[in-house]
Amino acid sequence: MAIQKIIEVLSIKDYFLLFILIFATYVFNFYHKYLTRPNPLPGPLPLPFIGNLHNVAHDLKLFFEECQLKYGDICEIMLDGHRWIILSRPDYVENFMSSKCLKRFPYSEGLVEFGFYGHGVAGNDDYKSWKYNKQFFNQALLVPKFMDNAIKSTNNLFEELRGYWQSLGKQNISNHNKDNWILETDFSAWFHAFTNDIISIIAIGERTYSIASYYNTQSTVKSDHPDALVEDGNKFVKSVINNIEGIIFFMVVGQFWRHYVPIVRNKANFYLKNRDYLFEKMDFMIKKRRKEIEEMPMGTEMRTDMLTSLIIANTEKGTTNIKAVGDETFEPMIDEEIISNLLEAFEGGTETTANSICYIVYNLCKYPNVKQKMISEIDSIFSNKSYLTSDDLSKLKYCEAIIKEANRMIPISNFVTRYMIEDCEVAGYKWAAGTLFHLNLAGVHNHPKVWPNPEVFDPDRFYNVDHGDDKQLENKYSLLIFGGGPRICPGRKLAMCELLLLMTSIYRYFNVELVDMHEPLKIAALTTNNVLEMKVRISPRIN
Repeated sequence: MAIQKIIEVLSIKDYFLLFILIFATYVFNFYHKYLTRPNPLPGPLPLPFIGNLHNVAHDLKLFFEECQLKYGDICEIMLDGHRWIILSRPDYVENFMSSKCLKRFPYSEGLVEFGFYGHGVAGNDDYKSWKYNKQFFNQALLVPKFMDNAIKSTNNLFEELRGYWQSLGKQNISNHNKDNWILETDFSAWFHAFTNDIISIIAIGERTYSIASYYNTQSTVKSDHPDALVEDGNKFVKSVINNIEGIIFFMVVGQFWRHYVPIVRNKANFYLKNRDYLFEKMDFMIKKRRKEIEEMPMGTEMRTDMLTSLIIANTEKGTTNIKAVGDETFEPMIDEEIISNLLEAFEGGTETTANSICYIVYNLCKYPNVKQKMISEIDSIFSNKSYLTSDDLSKLKYCEAIIKEANRMIPISNFVTRYMIEDCEVAGYKWAAGTLFHLNLAGVHNHPKVWPNPEVFDPDRFYNVDHGDDKQLENKYSLLIFGGGPRICPGRKLAMCELLLLMTSIYRYFNVELVDMHEPLKIAALTTNNVLEMKVRISPRIN
């Protein structure tokens, strides 16, 4: 009754003053906490409610570069209520990267709501569960003949791509000159489609028909694949891309905004609906494949895709049992975890490989002497072979150096996040457990104290130096193509294999030149440096 009387007495002006008082109290407490934080570092001033979200929303790579130039190799920002320490020097990274007392990120209510946190490998910060999933994931990639199957599938898919390029090139020229065609096209679009196709074959044993779909949009002559298959594959690929966006959205946008601000809430609901569709689609694939496996007689040779490997691991039809902690043997993987691991394969193996091959080709166009040296190596290995094996790929040392240098110049990811669960010392400061570190990969990969002339594309820095069996620099965290430490990317061997095979396939058969040598690479720089467009001229190579 007393509260009701108070409400009745208050006027609109009183409510307004109360709101101002609450707001001012929040702002005062926000900045008091900020100004009295331990180990204060330089950095852009955060704003109440949103922190530094307004700074990073447009171009994350540029923002990190500006922070490093303005504030140095260690600075800080605030996102979603957490203090993020940005490190841009390799020796700072080395101090804690190999530690077991770190996670990828702190508990996230948003990622729990989205169903990402606590599952699979990338989103899992429970050590036992993470190791369990990582060993399943590793086994799926190390099944006998898995790499050979990946190489064979890539070769076959490239032959189809090769046919599409020839078809498009010949459509644009007169009948009497069919052998000297030139195709102006978007290289990025082709290889985003290509990697969607190949990771789908590797992960679930089925295609998304992405390159056929893109060919159909460019050609007057359609592909031989049924329209229904192409359309269904397109829908699935778009859903995977939306799911990646959803993970980022639920990571950085707070609960209040997602639940109560109309425009933001609608976006959150869209991502949740897309997630549900994707999970239902993957669940159907798993149940269908599981039933097929159950009906197979013992001893039947299995397909070598990840889906099959994850289903049969720790079963009578599997080849090995997985032990993760001590002598404890885990049960077969449940469908929910299979979905998480397969989605990570799609999300980690499509955009990254597509963008990386674009960085490589872009720099090769800019540096013809490097390209010619690479072609000489490719020709020496190819000789009279139509297809390369994994043994052949291991001999492509200069091509491997080009991959490393291209990814040093433009990292796939703009940052790697690590969250310490124990007290630690980094960059001369003592940090309490719960500190969140942001590794600025562009800053690390281009630091002048580690890399002479970092702005110059020079694969010889990786080719002419004997780095030992692992081919690592003296400071092994000065190049973080696949991350580092215990949480290094489990698919790194497959990714390198795919990139080497794509390089050799492209330059064995084609000349590739930029349409405009002066045009910079069009990149959307958020969590990854995603190539939006790369116009090239493709023509058949005359040996």
